[in-house]
Amino acid sequence: MDYTVIIGLEVHVQLQTRTKLFCGCSTKFNPDHPNTQTCPVCLGLPGALPVLNREAFHLGMKTGLAINCEIPSFTKWDRKQYYYPDLPKAYQISQYDLPMSQNGWLEIEIDPETRETKKVGIIRAHLEEDAGKNSHDESGRGQDSKVDLNRCGTPLIEIVSEPDLRSAQEARKYLEELKLLLTYIDVSDCNMQEGSLRCDANVNLHIHQENGESIPTPIVEIKNLNSFRGVEQAIEFEVKRQWEAWQETKLSLHDVPKETRGWDADRGITLEQRGKEEAADYRYFPDPDLAPVTVTDAERDKVSGELCERPALRRNRLEKEFQLSAYDAAVIIDQGLAFADYFEQVAKGCQNGKQAANWVTQDVLRELKEGGLEITDFSIKPDVLAALLEKVESSEITTKSARTVFQELLKSEDAVPGVESIQSIIEAKGLAMVSDTGALEAAVQAVVAKNEKAVADFQSGKQAAVGALIGQVMREVKGADPKVVRELLIEKMS
Repeated sequence: MDYTVIIGLEVHVQLQTRTKLFCGCSTKFNPDHPNTQTCPVCLGLPGALPVLNREAFHLGMKTGLAINCEIPSFTKWDRKQYYYPDLPKAYQISQYDLPMSQNGWLEIEIDPETRETKKVGIIRAHLEEDAGKNSHDESGRGQDSKVDLNRCGTPLIEIVSEPDLRSAQEARKYLEELKLLLTYIDVSDCNMQEGSLRCDANVNLHIHQENGESIPTPIVEIKNLNSFRGVEQAIEFEVKRQWEAWQETKLSLHDVPKETRGWDADRGITLEQRGKEEAADYRYFPDPDLAPVTVTDAERDKVSGELCERPALRRNRLEKEFQLSAYDAAVIIDQGLAFADYFEQVAKGCQNGKQAANWVTQDVLRELKEGGLEITDFSIKPDVLAALLEKVESSEITTKSARTVFQELLKSEDAVPGVESIQSIIEAKGLAMVSDTGALEAAVQAVVAKNEKAVADFQSGKQAAVGALIGQVMREVKGADPKVVRELLIEKMS
Protein backbone atom coordinates (compact mmCIF):
# COMPACT_ATOMS: atom_id res chain seq x y z
CA MET A 1 0.00 0.00 0.00
CA ASP A 2 1.26 3.52 -0.83
CA TYR A 3 -0.49 5.20 2.07
CA THR A 4 -1.84 4.78 5.59
CA VAL A 5 -5.39 5.84 6.43
CA ILE A 6 -5.71 8.08 9.50
CA ILE A 7 -9.16 8.38 11.11
CA GLY A 8 -10.41 10.11 14.23
CA LEU A 9 -14.08 10.22 15.24
CA GLU A 10 -16.12 12.85 17.06
CA VAL A 11 -19.25 11.19 18.43
CA HIS A 12 -22.16 13.25 19.77
CA VAL A 13 -24.43 11.33 22.14
CA GLN A 14 -27.71 12.66 23.55
CA LEU A 15 -27.91 11.92 27.25
CA GLN A 16 -31.00 10.24 28.63
CA THR A 17 -32.43 13.07 30.73
CA ARG A 18 -36.04 14.24 30.93
CA THR A 19 -35.07 17.90 30.66
CA LYS A 20 -32.50 19.97 28.80
CA LEU A 21 -28.98 20.81 29.91
CA PHE A 22 -29.65 24.30 31.27
CA CYS A 23 -33.45 24.59 31.52
CA GLY A 24 -36.57 22.57 32.36
CA CYS A 25 -37.85 22.00 28.80
CA SER A 26 -38.58 18.43 27.71
CA THR A 27 -36.02 16.49 25.66
CA LYS A 28 -38.68 14.24 24.10
CA PHE A 29 -38.21 13.54 20.40
CA ASN A 30 -41.14 15.44 18.91
CA PRO A 31 -40.78 16.14 15.17
CA ASP A 32 -44.55 16.48 14.62
CA HIS A 33 -44.83 19.54 16.86
CA PRO A 34 -41.85 21.80 16.09
CA ASN A 35 -40.86 24.73 18.30
CA THR A 36 -43.10 23.70 21.20
CA GLN A 37 -40.43 22.47 23.67
CA THR A 38 -38.69 25.81 24.14
CA CYS A 39 -38.37 28.55 26.74
CA PRO A 40 -36.49 31.86 27.17
CA VAL A 41 -33.39 29.99 28.40
CA CYS A 42 -32.91 27.59 25.47
CA LEU A 43 -33.94 30.34 23.03
CA GLY A 44 -31.34 32.68 24.52
CA LEU A 45 -33.76 35.54 25.20
CA PRO A 46 -32.43 38.59 27.08
CA GLY A 47 -32.33 38.20 30.85
CA ALA A 48 -32.75 34.39 30.83
CA LEU A 49 -30.17 32.54 32.92
CA PRO A 50 -29.07 28.90 32.53
CA VAL A 51 -29.07 26.43 35.44
CA LEU A 52 -27.06 23.20 35.12
CA ASN A 53 -28.97 19.89 34.97
CA ARG A 54 -27.39 17.79 37.74
CA GLU A 55 -28.48 14.49 36.14
CA ALA A 56 -26.81 15.40 32.85
CA PHE A 57 -23.51 16.03 34.64
CA HIS A 58 -23.94 12.74 36.52
CA LEU A 59 -24.46 10.82 33.25
CA GLY A 60 -21.49 12.63 31.72
CA MET A 61 -19.28 11.44 34.60
CA LYS A 62 -20.64 7.92 34.20
CA THR A 63 -19.72 7.98 30.50
CA GLY A 64 -16.24 9.34 31.16
CA LEU A 65 -15.49 6.64 33.73
CA ALA A 66 -16.86 3.88 31.46
CA ILE A 67 -14.42 4.89 28.69
CA ASN A 68 -11.54 4.97 31.16
CA CYS A 69 -11.18 8.76 31.26
CA GLU A 70 -9.70 10.89 34.00
CA ILE A 71 -12.34 13.02 35.75
CA PRO A 72 -10.64 16.28 36.84
CA SER A 73 -11.56 17.98 40.10
CA PHE A 74 -12.42 21.25 38.34
CA THR A 75 -14.30 21.87 35.08
CA LYS A 76 -15.95 24.95 33.61
CA TRP A 77 -18.32 26.07 30.86
CA ASP A 78 -17.37 28.06 27.76
CA ARG A 79 -19.23 29.92 25.04
CA LYS A 80 -18.46 28.71 21.53
CA GLN A 81 -19.42 31.53 19.15
CA TYR A 82 -20.90 30.87 15.73
CA TYR A 83 -24.06 31.79 13.87
CA TYR A 84 -26.44 29.30 12.32
CA PRO A 85 -30.21 29.70 11.94
CA ASP A 86 -30.75 26.79 14.37
CA LEU A 87 -28.60 28.40 17.10
CA PRO A 88 -30.69 31.33 18.35
CA LYS A 89 -28.15 32.59 20.93
CA ALA A 90 -25.41 32.67 18.24
CA TYR A 91 -23.25 30.72 20.70
CA GLN A 92 -23.23 27.21 22.12
CA ILE A 93 -22.52 26.46 25.78
CA SER A 94 -19.74 23.88 25.61
CA GLN A 95 -16.36 23.10 27.22
CA TYR A 96 -13.01 24.13 25.80
CA ASP A 97 -9.75 23.89 27.74
CA LEU A 98 -11.04 22.21 30.93
CA PRO A 99 -13.35 19.37 29.85
CA MET A 100 -15.12 17.19 32.40
CA SER A 101 -13.22 14.04 31.29
CA GLN A 102 -10.11 13.31 29.24
CA ASN A 103 -7.28 10.87 28.41
CA GLY A 104 -9.31 7.66 28.10
CA TRP A 105 -9.52 4.64 25.80
CA LEU A 106 -11.90 2.05 24.38
CA GLU A 107 -10.77 -1.43 23.36
CA ILE A 108 -12.17 -2.95 20.17
CA GLU A 109 -11.69 -6.32 18.48
CA ILE A 110 -10.25 -5.75 15.01
CA ASP A 111 -9.90 -9.37 13.89
CA PRO A 112 -12.58 -11.90 14.93
CA GLU A 113 -10.46 -14.87 13.78
CA THR A 114 -7.28 -14.06 15.71
CA ARG A 115 -9.18 -12.13 18.44
CA GLU A 116 -6.69 -9.28 18.01
CA THR A 117 -7.73 -6.13 19.86
CA LYS A 118 -6.77 -2.47 19.72
CA LYS A 119 -7.03 0.30 22.29
CA VAL A 120 -8.40 3.44 20.66
CA GLY A 121 -7.35 6.54 22.59
CA ILE A 122 -9.98 9.06 23.65
CA ILE A 123 -8.78 12.65 23.89
CA ARG A 124 -11.78 14.01 25.76
CA ALA A 125 -15.49 13.60 26.47
CA HIS A 126 -17.17 16.88 27.33
CA LEU A 127 -20.70 18.14 27.88
CA GLU A 128 -22.40 20.67 25.62
CA GLU A 129 -25.87 21.73 24.53
CA ASP A 130 -27.31 20.72 21.15
CA ALA A 131 -28.46 23.13 18.47
CA GLY A 132 -31.84 22.98 16.71
CA LYS A 133 -32.53 21.36 13.37
CA ASN A 134 -32.68 22.89 9.89
CA SER A 135 -34.84 21.30 7.20
CA HIS A 136 -34.02 22.41 3.67
CA ASP A 137 -35.96 22.06 0.44
CA GLU A 138 -34.01 19.45 -1.54
CA SER A 139 -36.18 19.69 -4.67
CA GLY A 140 -34.25 22.55 -6.26
CA ARG A 141 -37.42 24.63 -6.52
CA GLY A 142 -36.21 27.20 -4.00
CA GLN A 143 -38.80 26.56 -1.30
CA ASP A 144 -38.28 27.84 2.25
CA SER A 145 -35.95 26.24 4.78
CA LYS A 146 -37.54 25.41 8.14
CA VAL A 147 -36.02 25.63 11.63
CA ASP A 148 -37.18 23.48 14.56
CA LEU A 149 -35.74 24.62 17.91
CA ASN A 150 -37.14 21.76 20.03
CA ARG A 151 -33.67 20.21 20.21
CA CYS A 152 -31.94 23.44 21.33
CA GLY A 153 -30.30 22.89 24.70
CA THR A 154 -30.60 19.08 24.70
CA PRO A 155 -27.64 17.62 26.66
CA LEU A 156 -24.91 16.04 24.57
CA ILE A 157 -21.64 14.42 25.44
CA GLU A 158 -19.05 14.74 22.69
CA ILE A 159 -16.51 11.90 22.66
CA VAL A 160 -13.39 12.75 20.65
CA SER A 161 -11.05 9.88 19.73
CA GLU A 162 -7.37 10.00 18.95
CA PRO A 163 -6.62 9.47 15.22
CA ASP A 164 -5.92 5.78 15.99
CA LEU A 165 -8.31 4.13 13.52
CA ARG A 166 -6.82 2.79 10.29
CA SER A 167 -9.78 1.69 8.18
CA ALA A 168 -13.49 2.26 7.65
CA GLN A 169 -14.11 -1.17 9.18
CA GLU A 170 -12.23 -0.23 12.36
CA ALA A 171 -14.23 3.00 12.57
CA ARG A 172 -17.48 1.07 12.34
CA LYS A 173 -16.34 -1.43 14.98
CA TYR A 174 -15.38 1.42 17.33
CA LEU A 175 -18.82 3.01 16.91
CA GLU A 176 -20.63 -0.29 17.44
CA GLU A 177 -18.66 -1.02 20.62
CA LEU A 178 -19.16 2.53 21.91
CA LYS A 179 -22.91 2.41 21.28
CA LEU A 180 -23.17 -0.97 23.04
CA LEU A 181 -21.27 0.36 26.06
CA LEU A 182 -23.39 3.52 26.34
CA THR A 183 -26.64 1.54 26.22
CA TYR A 184 -25.31 -0.95 28.81
CA ILE A 185 -24.50 1.81 31.29
CA ASP A 186 -27.88 3.42 30.50
CA VAL A 187 -26.72 6.95 29.70
CA SER A 188 -28.38 7.12 26.25
CA ASP A 189 -30.72 5.14 24.03
CA CYS A 190 -28.29 5.86 21.13
CA ASN A 191 -31.21 5.89 18.67
CA MET A 192 -29.48 6.99 15.48
CA GLN A 193 -32.79 7.48 13.62
CA GLU A 194 -33.78 10.13 16.18
CA GLY A 195 -30.33 11.74 16.25
CA SER A 196 -29.37 10.46 19.71
CA LEU A 197 -26.03 9.30 18.31
CA ARG A 198 -24.31 11.22 15.51
CA CYS A 199 -20.77 11.07 14.24
CA ASP A 200 -18.26 13.30 12.43
CA ALA A 201 -15.26 11.53 10.88
CA ASN A 202 -11.88 13.23 10.41
CA VAL A 203 -10.02 11.51 7.59
CA ASN A 204 -6.71 11.97 5.81
CA LEU A 205 -3.89 9.86 4.35
CA HIS A 206 -0.19 9.63 5.08
CA ILE A 207 1.45 9.12 1.70
CA HIS A 208 4.64 7.05 1.97
CA GLN A 209 7.61 8.27 -0.09
CA GLU A 210 10.55 6.22 -1.33
CA ASN A 211 12.90 8.13 0.98
CA GLY A 212 10.89 6.93 3.99
CA GLU A 213 9.12 10.24 4.51
CA SER A 214 5.32 10.42 4.92
CA ILE A 215 3.31 13.36 3.58
CA PRO A 216 -0.14 13.98 5.12
CA THR A 217 -3.01 14.91 2.80
CA PRO A 218 -5.44 17.68 3.83
CA ILE A 219 -7.77 16.64 6.67
CA VAL A 220 -11.46 16.39 5.81
CA GLU A 221 -14.21 16.31 8.43
CA ILE A 222 -17.28 14.40 7.18
CA LYS A 223 -20.27 15.81 9.05
CA ASN A 224 -23.30 14.31 10.79
CA LEU A 225 -23.11 10.67 9.79
CA ASN A 226 -26.11 8.91 11.31
CA SER A 227 -25.68 5.21 10.56
CA PHE A 228 -22.88 2.69 10.95
CA ARG A 229 -23.07 1.80 7.27
CA GLY A 230 -23.04 5.49 6.36
CA VAL A 231 -19.85 6.03 8.35
CA GLU A 232 -18.19 3.06 6.66
CA GLN A 233 -19.24 4.07 3.14
CA ALA A 234 -18.36 7.74 3.61
CA ILE A 235 -14.86 6.94 4.86
CA GLU A 236 -14.25 4.43 2.06
CA PHE A 237 -15.28 7.01 -0.53
CA GLU A 238 -13.20 9.77 1.08
CA VAL A 239 -10.07 7.60 1.19
CA LYS A 240 -10.42 6.87 -2.52
CA ARG A 241 -11.13 10.54 -3.33
CA GLN A 242 -8.13 11.80 -1.34
CA TRP A 243 -5.79 9.28 -2.96
CA GLU A 244 -6.91 10.35 -6.43
CA ALA A 245 -6.64 14.04 -5.48
CA TRP A 246 -3.08 13.51 -4.19
CA GLN A 247 -2.00 11.80 -7.38
CA GLU A 248 -3.37 14.74 -9.36
CA THR A 249 -2.41 17.77 -7.23
CA LYS A 250 0.26 16.63 -4.72
CA LEU A 251 -1.27 19.10 -2.21
CA SER A 252 -0.51 18.31 1.42
CA LEU A 253 -1.96 19.21 4.81
CA HIS A 254 0.38 22.22 4.90
CA ASP A 255 -0.96 23.59 1.60
CA VAL A 256 -4.73 23.32 2.15
CA PRO A 257 -6.73 24.13 5.33
CA LYS A 258 -9.03 21.59 6.90
CA GLU A 259 -12.45 21.44 5.24
CA THR A 260 -15.83 19.92 6.01
CA ARG A 261 -17.71 17.74 3.57
CA GLY A 262 -21.21 16.30 3.74
CA TRP A 263 -22.14 12.70 2.93
CA ASP A 264 -24.75 12.20 0.20
CA ALA A 265 -25.97 8.65 0.86
CA ASP A 266 -28.12 8.55 -2.30
CA ARG A 267 -25.21 9.39 -4.59
CA GLY A 268 -22.55 7.69 -2.48
CA ILE A 269 -20.21 10.72 -2.46
CA THR A 270 -18.95 13.42 -0.10
CA LEU A 271 -19.62 17.05 -1.08
CA GLU A 272 -17.59 20.11 -0.17
CA GLN A 273 -19.34 22.36 2.36
CA ARG A 274 -16.99 24.92 3.84
CA GLY A 275 -13.58 25.61 5.32
CA LYS A 276 -13.24 24.31 8.86
CA GLU A 277 -13.10 26.86 11.68
CA GLU A 278 -10.20 26.75 14.12
CA ALA A 279 -10.52 27.33 17.87
CA ALA A 280 -9.72 31.03 17.44
CA ASP A 281 -12.65 31.44 15.02
CA TYR A 282 -15.06 30.28 17.72
CA ARG A 283 -13.79 32.97 20.15
CA TYR A 284 -14.18 30.76 23.21
CA PHE A 285 -14.49 32.43 26.59
CA PRO A 286 -15.78 31.22 29.99
CA ASP A 287 -19.55 31.50 30.30
CA PRO A 288 -20.19 34.26 32.84
CA ASP A 289 -23.61 32.90 33.81
CA LEU A 290 -22.49 29.44 34.91
CA ALA A 291 -20.36 28.49 37.89
CA PRO A 292 -17.54 25.95 37.42
CA VAL A 293 -18.14 22.43 38.76
CA THR A 294 -15.90 20.70 41.30
CA VAL A 295 -15.80 16.92 41.70
CA THR A 296 -14.56 15.11 44.81
CA ASP A 297 -12.96 11.67 45.03
CA ALA A 298 -16.03 10.42 46.91
CA GLU A 299 -18.30 11.54 44.07
CA ARG A 300 -16.10 9.78 41.49
CA ASP A 301 -16.13 6.59 43.54
CA LYS A 302 -19.91 6.74 43.93
CA VAL A 303 -20.50 7.07 40.18
CA SER A 304 -17.90 4.39 39.42
CA GLY A 305 -19.76 2.02 41.73
CA GLU A 306 -22.92 2.45 39.64
CA LEU A 307 -21.30 1.06 36.50
CA CYS A 308 -22.29 -2.42 35.38
CA GLU A 309 -19.90 -5.01 33.95
CA ARG A 310 -18.63 -3.66 30.62
CA PRO A 311 -19.87 -5.50 27.48
CA ALA A 312 -16.36 -6.55 26.40
CA LEU A 313 -15.55 -8.01 29.82
CA ARG A 314 -18.91 -9.75 30.04
CA ARG A 315 -18.50 -11.19 26.54
CA ASN A 316 -15.20 -12.80 27.57
CA ARG A 317 -16.66 -14.05 30.85
CA LEU A 318 -19.61 -15.74 29.15
CA GLU A 319 -17.23 -17.62 26.87
CA LYS A 320 -15.22 -18.93 29.80
CA GLU A 321 -17.95 -19.45 32.41
CA PHE A 322 -20.51 -21.09 30.13
CA GLN A 323 -18.16 -22.59 27.47
CA LEU A 324 -19.74 -20.52 24.68
CA SER A 325 -18.31 -19.83 21.26
CA ALA A 326 -17.17 -16.27 20.59
CA TYR A 327 -20.06 -15.96 18.13
CA ASP A 328 -22.76 -17.02 20.64
CA ALA A 329 -21.35 -14.76 23.35
CA ALA A 330 -21.28 -11.80 20.94
CA VAL A 331 -24.89 -12.39 19.82
CA ILE A 332 -26.07 -12.46 23.43
CA ILE A 333 -24.15 -9.36 24.48
CA ASP A 334 -25.13 -7.40 21.37
CA GLN A 335 -28.83 -7.76 22.25
CA GLY A 336 -28.35 -5.57 25.30
CA LEU A 337 -28.08 -5.75 29.06
CA ALA A 338 -31.55 -7.18 29.79
CA PHE A 339 -31.10 -9.95 27.22
CA ALA A 340 -27.70 -10.92 28.64
CA ASP A 341 -29.23 -11.02 32.13
CA TYR A 342 -32.03 -13.27 30.81
CA PHE A 343 -29.50 -15.68 29.28
CA GLU A 344 -27.46 -15.93 32.48
CA GLN A 345 -30.54 -16.72 34.57
CA VAL A 346 -31.54 -19.48 32.13
CA ALA A 347 -28.00 -20.90 31.93
CA LYS A 348 -27.58 -21.01 35.71
CA GLY A 349 -31.06 -22.46 36.17
CA CYS A 350 -30.64 -25.36 33.74
CA GLN A 351 -26.90 -25.89 34.39
CA ASN A 352 -26.10 -26.02 30.67
CA GLY A 353 -24.76 -22.80 29.15
CA LYS A 354 -24.53 -24.10 25.60
CA GLN A 355 -28.11 -25.35 25.55
CA ALA A 356 -29.34 -22.09 27.10
CA ALA A 357 -27.44 -20.14 24.43
CA ASN A 358 -28.98 -22.19 21.64
CA TRP A 359 -32.48 -21.52 22.91
CA VAL A 360 -32.17 -17.80 23.67
CA THR A 361 -30.29 -16.94 20.47
CA GLN A 362 -32.62 -18.98 18.27
CA ASP A 363 -36.09 -19.66 19.71
CA VAL A 364 -36.36 -16.67 22.06
CA LEU A 365 -34.74 -14.16 19.71
CA ARG A 366 -36.94 -15.32 16.82
CA GLU A 367 -40.10 -14.76 18.88
CA LEU A 368 -38.91 -11.31 19.98
CA LYS A 369 -38.21 -10.21 16.42
CA GLU A 370 -41.44 -11.60 15.01
CA GLY A 371 -43.49 -10.00 17.79
CA GLY A 372 -41.53 -6.73 17.91
CA LEU A 373 -40.93 -7.32 21.63
CA GLU A 374 -38.25 -6.46 24.14
CA ILE A 375 -36.94 -9.27 26.33
CA THR A 376 -38.52 -7.58 29.37
CA ASP A 377 -41.94 -8.03 27.71
CA PHE A 378 -41.41 -11.69 26.81
CA SER A 379 -44.04 -13.92 28.47
CA ILE A 380 -41.73 -16.91 29.11
CA LYS A 381 -39.61 -15.77 32.03
CA PRO A 382 -36.08 -17.13 32.54
CA ASP A 383 -36.99 -19.43 35.43
CA VAL A 384 -39.68 -21.08 33.29
CA LEU A 385 -37.37 -21.61 30.31
CA ALA A 386 -34.68 -22.94 32.65
CA ALA A 387 -37.15 -25.44 34.13
CA LEU A 388 -38.12 -26.57 30.63
CA LEU A 389 -34.49 -27.10 29.62
CA GLU A 390 -33.84 -28.98 32.88
CA LYS A 391 -36.40 -31.54 31.75
CA VAL A 392 -34.46 -32.02 28.51
CA GLU A 393 -31.23 -32.36 30.50
CA SER A 394 -32.75 -35.01 32.77
CA SER A 395 -34.19 -36.89 29.75
CA GLU A 396 -37.78 -36.38 30.89
CA ILE A 397 -38.66 -34.96 27.45
CA THR A 398 -36.90 -34.68 24.09
CA THR A 399 -35.68 -31.42 22.57
CA LYS A 400 -38.46 -31.73 19.99
CA SER A 401 -41.06 -32.09 22.76
CA ALA A 402 -39.53 -29.11 24.58
CA ARG A 403 -40.15 -26.97 21.51
CA THR A 404 -43.78 -28.09 21.51
CA VAL A 405 -44.06 -27.06 25.18
CA PHE A 406 -42.35 -23.75 24.36
CA GLN A 407 -44.96 -22.95 21.71
CA GLU A 408 -47.80 -23.95 24.03
CA LEU A 409 -46.43 -21.67 26.73
CA LEU A 410 -46.46 -18.79 24.24
CA LYS A 411 -50.15 -19.50 23.53
CA SER A 412 -51.03 -19.78 27.21
CA GLU A 413 -54.04 -17.88 28.51
CA ASP A 414 -51.86 -16.79 31.41
CA ALA A 415 -50.05 -13.56 30.60
CA VAL A 416 -46.98 -14.95 32.35
CA PRO A 417 -47.15 -18.78 32.52
CA GLY A 418 -45.48 -20.35 35.54
CA VAL A 419 -43.21 -23.36 35.94
CA GLU A 420 -46.22 -25.55 36.83
CA SER A 421 -47.60 -25.03 33.30
CA ILE A 422 -44.76 -27.11 31.86
CA GLN A 423 -45.82 -30.39 33.45
CA SER A 424 -49.47 -29.75 32.63
CA ILE A 425 -48.62 -29.36 28.92
CA ILE A 426 -46.39 -32.44 28.95
CA GLU A 427 -49.17 -34.57 30.41
CA ALA A 428 -51.92 -33.12 28.20
CA LYS A 429 -49.87 -33.63 25.03
CA GLY A 430 -48.37 -36.99 26.01
CA LEU A 431 -44.84 -35.66 25.58
CA ALA A 432 -43.08 -37.49 28.42
CA MET A 433 -40.09 -39.52 27.33
CA VAL A 434 -41.07 -43.14 26.66
CA SER A 435 -39.17 -45.55 28.88
CA ASP A 436 -41.17 -48.63 27.77
CA THR A 437 -38.65 -50.34 25.48
CA GLY A 438 -41.28 -52.95 24.57
CA ALA A 439 -43.49 -50.31 22.93
CA LEU A 440 -40.47 -48.84 21.15
CA GLU A 441 -39.26 -52.21 19.90
CA ALA A 442 -42.72 -53.01 18.55
CA ALA A 443 -42.85 -49.71 16.67
CA VAL A 444 -39.33 -50.23 15.30
CA GLN A 445 -40.25 -53.76 14.16
CA ALA A 446 -43.34 -52.45 12.35
CA VAL A 447 -41.48 -49.60 10.62
CA VAL A 448 -38.63 -51.86 9.48
CA ALA A 449 -41.12 -54.40 8.11
CA LYS A 450 -42.85 -51.91 5.83
CA ASN A 451 -39.70 -50.12 4.58
CA GLU A 452 -37.78 -52.82 2.76
CA LYS A 453 -36.07 -50.41 0.35
CA ALA A 454 -34.76 -48.17 3.17
CA VAL A 455 -33.50 -51.26 5.00
CA ALA A 456 -31.73 -52.47 1.85
CA ASP A 457 -30.19 -49.03 1.31
CA PHE A 458 -28.92 -48.98 4.88
CA GLN A 459 -27.47 -52.47 4.58
CA SER A 460 -25.68 -51.44 1.41
CA GLY A 461 -23.89 -48.65 3.29
CA LYS A 462 -26.26 -45.67 2.96
CA GLN A 463 -26.29 -44.49 6.58
CA ALA A 464 -28.66 -41.61 5.78
CA ALA A 465 -31.48 -44.10 5.14
CA VAL A 466 -32.01 -44.49 8.88
CA GLY A 467 -33.07 -40.84 9.23
CA ALA A 468 -36.48 -41.23 7.59
CA LEU A 469 -37.22 -44.31 9.65
CA ILE A 470 -36.52 -42.48 12.94
CA GLY A 471 -39.24 -39.96 12.10
CA GLN A 472 -41.75 -42.73 11.39
CA VAL A 473 -41.07 -44.42 14.73
CA MET A 474 -41.39 -41.17 16.65
CA ARG A 475 -44.73 -40.45 15.00
CA GLU A 476 -45.92 -43.82 16.26
CA VAL A 477 -44.51 -43.39 19.79
CA LYS A 478 -44.71 -39.80 21.02
CA GLY A 479 -41.97 -38.85 23.46
CA ALA A 480 -39.52 -41.42 22.11
CA ASP A 481 -35.86 -40.49 22.49
CA PRO A 482 -34.46 -40.16 18.95
CA LYS A 483 -31.07 -41.47 20.10
CA VAL A 484 -32.63 -44.64 21.52
CA VAL A 485 -34.79 -45.04 18.39
CA ARG A 486 -31.74 -44.72 16.15
CA GLU A 487 -29.84 -47.34 18.16
CA LEU A 488 -32.77 -49.78 18.04
CA LEU A 489 -33.23 -49.29 14.26
CA ILE A 490 -29.56 -49.85 13.51
CA GLU A 491 -29.53 -52.92 15.73
CA LYS A 492 -32.63 -54.29 13.99
CA MET A 493 -31.38 -53.64 10.45
CA SER A 494 -27.78 -54.81 10.97
